[in-house]
Amino acid sequence: MIRFIIRRLVLLVPVFVGLTLLVFTISHVLPGDPVKLAAGPQATAEEIASLSREFGMDRPLPQQYWHYATGLLQGDWGQSVLTRRPVAADLKIYLPATLELVFAAIFLAILIGIPAGLISAMTANRWPDYLTRILSLASIAMPRFFLALVLQLIFAMSLAWLPLNGRFPIIDLPPPTITGMLTIDSLLAGDWLAFTTSCEHLLMPALAMSLSPLATITRMMRASTLDVLQQDYVLAERALGLSQSLIILKYVLRNAFSSTLTVIGLYIGWLLSGSVLVETVFDWPGIGLYATKAIVTQDFMPVMGVTLSIGFIFVLVNLVIDLLYGVINPKVRYQ
Repeated sequence: MIRFIIRRLVLLVPVFVGLTLLVFTISHVLPGDPVKLAAGPQATAEEIASLSREFGMDRPLPQQYWHYATGLLQGDWGQSVLTRRPVAADLKIYLPATLELVFAAIFLAILIGIPAGLISAMTANRWPDYLTRILSLASIAMPRFFLALVLQLIFAMSLAWLPLNGRFPIIDLPPPTITGMLTIDSLLAGDWLAFTTSCEHLLMPALAMSLSPLATITRMMRASTLDVLQQDYVLAERALGLSQSLIILKYVLRNAFSSTLTVIGLYIGWLLSGSVLVETVFDWPGIGLYATKAIVTQDFMPVMGVTLSIGFIFVLVNLVIDLLYGVINPKVRYQ
């Protein structure tokens, strides 16, 4: 197992280098001049040149990349041309909010999707299976922002059960910042009232984001379970007289879940990069809104920071998925 982990960690090095090179190249060859935009329409050529030297944009691209890459190793993610704020400081504020939203959405999708897929497979071609498949197709087809608006209209405006938007009430004191995720910080601080309040604000946006992965996980789990149920060892266990619940929970679930792990890992990266619509509807202060504002103003340093952070998290999540594969299926460790 140790050799398996070492091999995966070594492979991360060229992936990270390639990711930084790709993001840097794309952001610098696109049309537009953020220095002119930051300097303003009344800036002179001397002022633009001075600002360009200040941010190192007058150097050749290889030198700019080397300066940027070495800065990343030291924790320096660059500086916003417009706000003059360090990108790392902004990501420290906005990234935990998006991570909290994404992890809550994935948790809901797994919590509901795995049992739903099992039930659908166990009742194949009967009404629970048909109902699950119809709801899954409808969930994939429904846009997330539309569901977000519907949830707001029903649970916030009509029933007044949940808050309309935001992460925490402005008039209340949030828990001490430890991880930046309000639910976890509330638990670490032992503040159950803050935990309940943060969960109330988190529920609707997480539910809106979980709809598509929930449907995919359900369908993937159904297909994998049906495939495993046809294996010889499952037929032998039934012939030995083992109970259906024991066969499902001890033998079928573990083997069927392995293929679903890939979908879960992919969806985490997809939700991180596609959270802007839900964040906009619920006024959620995450990296989606942060990146959108930077793109509009052609401020490429924050865009690069957001892209790299999403890429790093996506790669690390897939590393965890690979390790979980090794736990579920020991044969994977020796490949």
